[in-house]
Amino acid sequence: MASNDVITLDGVNKSYKLGRIRVPALENVTLTIARGEFIAIAGPSGSGKTTLLNLIGCVDKPDAGRIVIDDVDVTPIPLHRLAALRLNTLGFIFQTFNLIPVLSAYENVEYPLLLQNVSRRERDARVRHWLGEVGLSEQLKQRPDQLSGGQRQRVAIARAMVTEPKLVLADEPTANLDSDTATHILDLLAEINARTGCTFVFSTHDASLIARAQTVIRIKDGRVDDILAARAA
Repeated sequence: MASNDVITLDGVNKSYKLGRIRVPALENVTLTIARGEFIAIAGPSGSGKTTLLNLIGCVDKPDAGRIVIDDVDVTPIPLHRLAALRLNTLGFIFQTFNLIPVLSAYENVEYPLLLQNVSRRERDARVRHWLGEVGLSEQLKQRPDQLSGGQRQRVAIARAMVTEPKLVLADEPTANLDSDTATHILDLLAEINARTGCTFVFSTHDASLIARAQTVIRIKDGRVDDILAARAA
């Protein structure tokens, strides 16, 4: 039987080498995140937010401690063997969108489904569905340089959701957007969270995003400083 927790971190430590010095990025981080939550990880630059997302996203390994993602203890598994978990369980949304510039909106969203070997008919149905969900049904053939910043982030959201992930990680997803566009993106993400039950975890400086979160995990100097319920679930 699946646990209600999609993320568990127990005593996680991570440091990086800067010349001859080891610089701590995270120290003794212990937390759990339940399925379906809408979580903001907040803190100043250099506090460890992105490092925490990288560890949860299985793109980096902790120096010590234990990490469980969707009931899989990923701690002892080498990164190259976690590619399937990243592809099938996780979705990613980036501050800089990370779209492939030579591909159309349709092709960018389709790409992870090609990696999953999804059939052509199913790929087409899912891509059109999610581009419709984010309001881009008329922009299927446009490349990223033909889209606004908000439209590019909507493509990135569709790409993250098209694989039907259990968990979406977003690193400063509204940082490169104007305030009105950021508000529309937040509305869209909150709606998707409520409708699909997919867990969303964001790192952010954005007060608007922090205010919209169900729970705020505040990080300071690599440690969990506080965990606050920002609004009712």
